[in-house]
Amino acid sequence: MVISTKQEKNVLTVFLKGELDHHSASRVKDAIDMEILKSSVRLLILDMTDVTFMDSSGIGLIVGRYHRIKSLGGKMQIANPNASLLRILKMSGIEKLMKIS
Repeated sequence: MVISTKQEKNVLTVFLKGELDHHSASRVKDAIDMEILKSSVRLLILDMTDVTFMDSSGIGLIVGRYHRIKSLGGKMQIANPNASLLRILKMSGIEKLMKIS
């Protein structure tokens, strides 16, 4: 899993590339949390354009970051999931928590 970030004002976009599974979820979580704590993020966007696979660990990561950013008064969105990821996100009910585009 390759992680890169871009911050513009109070919007943090996290670009993920590769497989979001139990092997990478902890590292991704730590990287996102560190970025959130470094500055005042009000919107966290996970760009999943290049995510090729996601299991339940990925769902846990997303829900955990949602609760973290919400506790700080922010919001979260998921951008560009492929068709199989979108199906997983919808089945998990994540679309009820945040915008998926």
